[in-house]
Amino acid sequence: MTVVVSSSLPVMEQFYTLQGEGYHQGKAAYFVRLGGCGVGCHWCDVKESWDANAHPLIPIADIVAAAAVHPSSIVVVTGGEPLMHHLDELCAALHSIGKRVHLETSGAYPLSGAWDWVCLSPKKFKAALSDVIAVADELKVVVYHPSDLAWAEQYAALVPDRCMTFLQPEWSRAAQMLPLIIDYVKQNPRWRVGLQTHKYMDIP
Repeated sequence: MTVVVSSSLPVMEQFYTLQGEGYHQGKAAYFVRLGGCGVGCHWCDVKESWDANAHPLIPIADIVAAAAVHPSSIVVVTGGEPLMHHLDELCAALHSIGKRVHLETSGAYPLSGAWDWVCLSPKKFKAALSDVIAVADELKVVVYHPSDLAWAEQYAALVPDRCMTFLQPEWSRAAQMLPLIIDYVKQNPRWRVGLQTHKYMDIP
């Protein structure tokens, strides 16, 4: 697996909004969406992020300066697949201005960076690595098909006991999958229902 080490990163977009998903849902956060992804989920809603070369290389100092303008202490690094890039320098720079740094990852690439929160969202198309699984604070499994519920349990057995676990319907199939997820969570209360609330609110 190729991981790029650079003082600049390919940034698809940066924006200030609310975290729409998972344990920190509803909190203000600054998002840094990096370009590049080798996982290739067919239902991905940001396929334009996949080609790292399609996005400008932004110096880490500029990324951090943009984040510093906003009052929230949370910066979410997402993608694409952010762990395709070496993220030690980005995390250190964000921590130096007092930010908490959250990672959203499939776990399919080696872990880099020092994180205050790791959201692991594994995909069937490329398995998550054990070093990422071991530090997951949150497990978010996207449910596209009923069989994904059993697959989710495979990862629930691997993450730390403290890890929060969410089952989230894939947006285009929410009407079909959400009733199944609700019933499953009622029978398996370790899990929580996860929703993409930013889409209901029509915000980034």
